[in-house]
Amino acid sequence: MKAIRGAITVKADTAEEIKKNVRLLLTKLTEKNGLTAENIVCIMFSNTSDIHSYYPAKAAREVGFFNCALFSSIEPDIDDSLPLCIRVMVLAETEITPKHVYLNGAANLRKDITKKLNIAIDGPAGSGKSTVSKILSKRFDILYLDTGAMYRACALACENAGIDCKDEASVQAFADSVDITVKYENKAQKTYLNGRDVTEIIRTPHISMMASVVSAYGCIRTKMVELQRKIAKENSCVLDGRDIGTNVLPAAEFKFFLTASPEIRANRRLAENELKGFNQSFEDVLREIKARDEQDTGRKIAPLLKADDAMEINTDKLTEEEVANEICSVIQGKI
Repeated sequence: MKAIRGAITVKADTAEEIKKNVRLLLTKLTEKNGLTAENIVCIMFSNTSDIHSYYPAKAAREVGFFNCALFSSIEPDIDDSLPLCIRVMVLAETEITPKHVYLNGAANLRKDITKKLNIAIDGPAGSGKSTVSKILSKRFDILYLDTGAMYRACALACENAGIDCKDEASVQAFADSVDITVKYENKAQKTYLNGRDVTEIIRTPHISMMASVVSAYGCIRTKMVELQRKIAKENSCVLDGRDIGTNVLPAAEFKFFLTASPEIRANRRLAENELKGFNQSFEDVLREIKARDEQDTGRKIAPLLKADDAMEINTDKLTEEEVANEICSVIQGKI
């Protein structure tokens, strides 16, 4: 069972205004979450004490919500509370990720929900981008778009087709036949290559290095950036990569650039690879980290750079949770 929250303000304490806005709030909430009368178990309302001419629960019943339990309560007087406000919590038998709805003046109560958030996280390999981005995704209940997975899938496509990733002309001739799709299943991103789930296959060190090569080509970047921008335009999401704040979403309101020393990043990547069953020495991983840095910062198209308006965070001595806490504090302070 999931709890879905919402709120709306009314212009005046009249039965007509309350009925109209209760209908609007419940309609938006059910449509946005794909709810039906069959899976709604209970609807609980509370309203500020300046609303007393009509019960929101009674209004809900009159506009068609009569197959579930309905409750109404009046909130205590609180200084500086939003006036003429009706809040609701819907309990429903569903497996979806709840999409909360705040309308009219109530939108100011939860700008993190009502405002579309695009959070750009950039930085070199091993700086903690992916882990921090996943934490932010859960905290803000928004999508996490792993842009690096897209380039890895392109590299895998070339590998499977016998295309030399270092031959830009061959990659360009092959690029149009590559179909990369991103889906969100069970709250996780799945990457599909020509209809096949390659989410796990693309995580090898070899594919990682090849992804750095193909991502430098204009034909690949144009194809992937177009898809990334489309997803970000339609959804609140956190994107991590190397050129999100400078190239993919230069107008993003929230930009962060994570850094760490090569040695710290190599130790992190070594631990990740060991968990995945990849046996490498520290020296080999450190060499790969430095080579990846050189490739990413030296490419002509959309190199790894810190955006001028991005906040830089050194993660050498911070856990991923501590980095996420710092980013959340900055975002909450602005919204």
